Amino acid sequence: MRPIMLQGHTRALTHICYSRESDLIFSTAKDHNPMVWFADNGERLGTYQGHTGAVWYCAVDSNTERLLTGSADNTAKLWDVRSGANLFSWTFQTIVRVAEWAEGNAMALFVTDHLMGFQGTLQVFRIAEDPARQETEPKARVDLGMHCRAARWGPLNERIYCGMDNGTIRIYDGETLALLQTVEGEHTKTIMDLQFSPDGMSFITASKDKCAKLWDARGPTVVRTFPSEVPVNSASMSTLYDHVVVAGGQDAQTVTTTAVQSGRFQARFFHSTFEEELGGVTGHFGPINYISFAPDGKGFASGGEDGYVRIHHFDPSYHQQATDFAALEERAMTGEFTS
Repeated sequence: MRPIMLQGHTRALTHICYSRESDLIFSTAKDHNPMVWFADNGERLGTYQGHTGAVWYCAVDSNTERLLTGSADNTAKLWDVRSGANLFSWTFQTIVRVAEWAEGNAMALFVTDHLMGFQGTLQVFRIAEDPARQETEPKARVDLGMHCRAARWGPLNERIYCGMDNGTIRIYDGETLALLQTVEGEHTKTIMDLQFSPDGMSFITASKDKCAKLWDARGPTVVRTFPSEVPVNSASMSTLYDHVVVAGGQDAQTVTTTAVQSGRFQARFFHSTFEEELGGVTGHFGPINYISFAPDGKGFASGGEDGYVRIHHFDPSYHQQATDFAALEERAMTGEFTS
């Protein structure tokens, strides 16, 4: 599994996302310039220029037509994917940490930081087909009272799941932003990432408390825990197999005095049912800040503090071993094996 290293950003990566077809990768970094790449060969297609601060988040719509970004310049921007034109900008009081599309591309959520005396907020906007008709005021807004670094829409946009700075998960009504539930006692430190499975029935969280957790979204309740020796910044679930990948590393401020091996800068794969570690992939020279399986399940991409995006396409042996193991698991579950 030979990686493709994408060198274009000049500062640490903050976020990456795939297009629905898995053919494009979008990346953001602290260098102000979101970028788009071909996933198969790593060729850079272009740069989205307009932000004046670090860009913390990107999300592309399901049609791969429009891109959302959130930045430390206190703006969120809507871009035309093909031309790179900035279609619209929203201005907020503080850093925009999350910008995420709703299912159907008709709404988006934005999370702003709790900073400089201003409340952290979760805001939902309607997204107009015609940028000239775009509304500047949110459809709904709620104050969070603390930092939130991860937020996602649940199935059918009925709920919004927020991973909070104190390790709790808050669940808000997707229409009114009324607080429906607060889940406490699982994570003990900041939740850095929250990603749903394609069917929306489960999600995975990554935390500074050195673990990732797999949740049944119906509770939500924790069903599996994947421990780490270092803080976990991101975690993702395969769309093909019962595999999860977790990534992180020692905090960036101590990396200069830490060897790559001791810093644990690797992507670690686990079986999501048995919680067994399947293997690891190294390569980054600093903490991995974000990781994601491709929607087609045929590879994954990671973005690191070293400023690189690394794309990995799985070898045929990976798929064969995963398929063989799944077949054995099914035979065991049906009682085909006898003593």
